[in-house]
Amino acid sequence: MTYNFDPERWYDNERAAIDRRRRQLSEQEYLRQLADLDRRYEDMLDRLDGTYRLPGG
Repeated sequence: MTYNFDPERWYDNERAAIDRRRRQLSEQEYLRQLADLDRRYEDMLDRLDGTYRLPGG
């Protein structure tokens, strides 16, 4: 199965959602959510990296 998932677009959409809520958040909460998003993005990239490698290679 193939799909066209774009991690950068996902990140941009998530970041835009956080930015839209910024007025409702304290500065500390805003920064916490950005750090959490960055962590989730890096974790996702790590999982996606090597998806197409053959076992034992």
